[in-house]
Amino acid sequence: MDKVVHLKDGTPVRIRPLDMNDLDLCLAFFQGLPEEDREYLRADVTKRSVVEQRIREMDSGKYLRLIALVDDQVIADGAIELAGHEWTCHVGEMRLIVAKQYQRRGLGMLMARELYSLAASAKVEQILVSIARPQVAARSICHKLGFREEVVLTNHIKDLSGHRQDLILMRCDLEAIWRELESFFADSDWRRAR
Repeated sequence: MDKVVHLKDGTPVRIRPLDMNDLDLCLAFFQGLPEEDREYLRADVTKRSVVEQRIREMDSGKYLRLIALVDDQVIADGAIELAGHEWTCHVGEMRLIVAKQYQRRGLGMLMARELYSLAASAKVEQILVSIARPQVAARSICHKLGFREEVVLTNHIKDLSGHRQDLILMRCDLEAIWRELESFFADSDWRRAR
């Protein structure tokens, strides 16, 4: 899967699977993110060893990762993590981060659509997202996509500053997500992005 889509303003963006040759590009992307955008990431992706491990994990088949590029610069990174256990083989967890200058331009929705497609190909029926309570905008986007809050784990995670935060687990049925996405794209002039 390698495709070119267009943002709301017409900017062409290439979305494709991540591979080991992207190590330096991904490291530059993560190191260029402002601290507030990295505040609730699970790992310190400004470290080369962490980014390299993320790419190597794809060999297990449990991690489906995509990147979005403008020219040769990574501007978004997304993943579906497959549960890998028989009793949760129908579940995947989605993670997505978009560079600050490309936020609110439709890239998150375009990446989400491609991640959903990967999830469907992997026979995922439900998608989870884990969001820290202060991530209000991320929760709002997930609600629009059909995710519902399932559980709040009080003081479950620590942010980059070491402060404890509540973790909100949200879940959505993949069919419901597809309906929301199709409705979103049908109501917009984004048909050129398909």
